[in-house]
Amino acid sequence: MQSCLSALLLLGVLTTAQDKAAQTAPAQPPAPLVSPEVHADGSVTFRFRDPNAAKVEVWGDWGQTAVAPMQKDDQGVWSVTIPTLAPDYYGYGFTADGVDVPDPSNHELTPNLIFSLNVLHVPGPLSLPWEVNDVPHGVIHHHFYRSAVAQDDRDYYVYTPPNYDSAAKKSYPVLYLLHGYSFDARSWSASGHANVILDNLIAQGKAKPMIVVMPLAYGTMKILGAFDNSELRDANFQKFSETLLTEVMPRVEREYRTIKDRNARAIAGFSLGLRVTADWTESSRQVLLDWFLQWCTWYSRRVSKRFSLSQCKSK
Repeated sequence: MQSCLSALLLLGVLTTAQDKAAQTAPAQPPAPLVSPEVHADGSVTFRFRDPNAAKVEVWGDWGQTAVAPMQKDDQGVWSVTIPTLAPDYYGYGFTADGVDVPDPSNHELTPNLIFSLNVLHVPGPLSLPWEVNDVPHGVIHHHFYRSAVAQDDRDYYVYTPPNYDSAAKKSYPVLYLLHGYSFDARSWSASGHANVILDNLIAQGKAKPMIVVMPLAYGTMKILGAFDNSELRDANFQKFSETLLTEVMPRVEREYRTIKDRNARAIAGFSLGLRVTADWTESSRQVLLDWFLQWCTWYSRRVSKRFSLSQCKSK
């Protein structure tokens, strides 16, 4: 009898404890937001959770109406749907009570050392050069090294074309592709989609298979945020040229099947990278500027609301 009574008492204690635990269980976190949500007609819905904000806007590089006020629901979620956008890549972000913030629901960001934007992709027809097609694809290789010139650790990326074989006898021309100011070595592949574009152009016979080298285009990282300092700017260009000529290029020519001839080497760049390119190839300045304007127009529409075509033309 006593054992039964003890068992009943223990059961009562356990039941009471479980009831209390159930009553004090933490609230379930809210469901993740979908943002951005691209609709079939090309319109896009953005969502941002901030119950305490008084004003939230979304902004992006999709045109003159690039800032859109958002509305808050009773769950503290702000949202807005913007009209149809042309197929493209866009940069965007939120401003909550005057503070620029990224979209926490979107992990895709532009690689930038001063500011970053979220990336919005509005898919389009496969005829667009930046859309991934069912064609042979090249490979992007990531390299790290210690720079004796810059006295820091840095990296560079190398694109090898489809069917590249390091053991074969075939060699390839090389393009050194330089990023713009505040960006880094990832920019041409991560934001510029250079590898996708080259895959498509090579498959269409519009470009020869080539190796593309995308280095970190700074001689000193002190230049970030100090580009108006002419002395530092000149030192930056000089040191970068030295890192490219004495460190990156020799490594590339040792490790990849490159044609070791000046007629099989090219250099091109965007913004900061164009400045280096023009300094190296003064006789080809106009050709480079024409090329730059085409790329700058395309790139500025995809990467930053702070960079416009008028700035492209002023470089």
